[in-house]
Parts: sequence; C-alpha cells; structure tokens
Amino acid sequence: MEYFEDVSVGDTDEHGSYEVTAAEITEFAEQYDPQPFHTDPEAAADSPFGGLVASGWHTAAATMRLLVDGHLSDGATRGALGVDELRWRRPVRPGDELAVTTEIVDKDDWDDESGLVSVRITTEVDGEEVLSMVGLVLYERRETR
Repeated sequence: MEYFEDVSVGDTDEHGSYEVTAAEITEFAEQYDPQPFHTDPEAAADSPFGGLVASGWHTAAATMRLLVDGHLSDGATRGALGVDELRWRRPVRPGDELAVTTEIVDKDDWDDESGLVSVRITTEVDGEEVLSMVGLVLYERRETR
C-alpha cells in the first residue's frame, strides 16, 4: 500500500497498455458522445479526421482504467478532487495501443488524514502524446497528524 508519505515529487511510473477497438469506440460514443465521427465509419471518412476516432472522453476513461489497474488499486487513495490541464493532443483510432505514464509534480498537506498529490498523466500511442492532464489525488496518510 502506497501512502502520502511514500510518494515524492519526481516519482514516475508506467501503467500498462490497452488496445482500442472500433467496436468499443462506437459503443462508447453511441452512449456518451454520439457525434458521427465517433459512431459512423462512413460519415467519419468524410470528416476532418478522415476516419473513425475515439471520443476524448473515451480516451480519458481508458486512461483511468490503466491508472486503476496499474497503480491506484495499490495506493491508499481516497478519490480525486478533479483534473487540471486536460488536453487531447491527437485523435485515437481503432487499433491504437494506449500507454500511460505518471509523474508526481507536487504534494501538499490537505488535512490530518490526507495529503493532496498532483500527478501529471500522459497517455501515448507509439510514443506520441494523445492525452495529458494533471490529476489532483487525495492520498491517505500512514498515520494521522
């Protein structure tokens, strides 16, 4: 279990990989972001993207899954206060394999039981950044103050 006291500014980590499929792109989009370039391959071909692309929200959700599987399930996290600086750098396409890295960029006291950790999260495909954000994560303290 990793507590607030265990993380340090500058710590980095990698969080596995995940291949995005055309079926899940359209399924996610039909439910949450039903724009034609996410739901209809023919319409997407005539869009500025030139083909089917994942919703940015889908990319963020897949990123979160990799974070939970790769780190958060072993951390004494208490949830998050949100994200800052969310950016979608380029579209994710069917067959793209997402890889997530994190870097601790700041940590501050929050209350007697928790500390606030700012984590730069980067999602890449073949070394090219497709998403970046800074997560504001509450970590449990090993011992309350």
